[in-house]
Formats: sequence, C-alpha cells, structure tokens
Amino acid sequence: MQKRAVPPDPIYHSETVTKFINCMMRCGKKSLAERIFYRAMERIREQIKDEEPLQVFLKAIENAKPILEVKSRRVGGSTYQVPVEVAPHRQQSLAFRWIIQFARSRSGRSMEEKLAAELIDCYRNQGNTIKKREDTHRMAEANKAFAHYRW
Repeated sequence: MQKRAVPPDPIYHSETVTKFINCMMRCGKKSLAERIFYRAMERIREQIKDEEPLQVFLKAIENAKPILEVKSRRVGGSTYQVPVEVAPHRQQSLAFRWIIQFARSRSGRSMEEKLAAELIDCYRNQGNTIKKREDTHRMAEANKAFAHYRW
C-alpha cells in the first residue's frame, strides 16, 4: 500500500512540517494547529538567533527519532520484550508523537510557548522527549538477549 503524498506547507515548503501540523491537529482544527506551529517557530527564531527555525525543527526531529524499540512476543506461555529496529516512517511518527505529547504536558503558558520550548530542548539533546528515546533504547539494550525471537 502506498503512502498518500502530503502537500508541502505554504511558509517553509516542507512536507515534514505539514505532517507535524497534521499530527498536532485536534478535532479537525487545522488552522489552529498551523497558527500554534508558526508562532512556535517565531519564538524559536527569537531564542536561537544563529540558526534558521526550520533547521532547528528538523534537527529536533532527528534527535528525537528512536533507532530501536521493544515489541512484545509471546513464546510458549511467557512474553518477551524483543528489541526490533524502527522503520524510518515510524521513527518520524514516534518523534512527532513524543514531542507533541511532552509539549502538551508541560505546565502553564500557551501551547506555542510549550511547543517551542520542547523543540528547543530536543534541538539541544535534552528534555523529556530525548529522555523517552533514551529509555526506549535502554529497554532494547537490556533485552538484547531475546533478539533471536525476532520475526
């Protein structure tokens, strides 16, 4: 089955940005999701002067992508956490999901401030999203002994 082509966004002309906005959208309110994203990018422009906001965004996504994850596999009555490599499209969707989830869970302030802060943290390789990626990698590393149960 082929993936549907996503039109690039009007400001940055990037399909990745469109996918991120679509992932951020709730209840079909795309214009609200776009406004939050573009205002967050303006905040990033103000806070990181020497780098283009789109580059900060792409680097943050790259830093948040997991390489390994664990999947449950049932073998003879017991369940093993089997480490598997993550497919590229799933890496991106997991990174999007984690960034949005941890941005929403930050306290106070508006969503654009929280999203900008989370993206900047990911860009600098710190924060909750990076911690989540590290925990996922640690789980996979700890269960390396069960790698032969991969399917």
